[in-house]
Amino acid sequence: MGDEVMGDKGVGDEVIEEAARRFLADADATEQFARALARTAPVPAVVLLHGDLGAGKSTLARAWLRALGVAGAIRSPTYTLVERYPLAGGGEALHLDLYRIGDGAELEFLGLDDADATLWLVEWPERGAGALPPADLRIDLSIQGDGRACGLTPLSPAGRDWLAALTTAQSLAAPT
Repeated sequence: MGDEVMGDKGVGDEVIEEAARRFLADADATEQFARALARTAPVPAVVLLHGDLGAGKSTLARAWLRALGVAGAIRSPTYTLVERYPLAGGGEALHLDLYRIGDGAELEFLGLDDADATLWLVEWPERGAGALPPADLRIDLSIQGDGRACGLTPLSPAGRDWLAALTTAQSLAAPT
């Protein structure tokens, strides 16, 4: 697949261009990509997962959590809104699915203020706008044939450094 730009991503008043694109052909490619994300992620890291229903957001999150050593059941937060996973290296990972909330004010009731999270994986983050911590990386997933197109946009200085490390680790090419 050739490199292409998915478009500009707005962050507040700033428009940030997608920096890298990858094609995930199957579950093995998704797991390999998740391992690379886990290996290169800053601590803490906040990741916004965008995509339509069925685009692979939960699949990527599950593979990422496995790559961090989470054992046992990894439940979808579709109904609970948030699932917490203790990490072997300390801290915890939070996997949020905000599809069912009306606006960011509802996050107050999830008890996230005291979260010792080293990783936030947030599906449907636009529904939590204004109530989430500043993000480092935006991942856009879309169905493409039998696989998934994956666009990456850094949203912070840590996100830019992370994407550079990931690019080196995975030989991602910048879009042309």
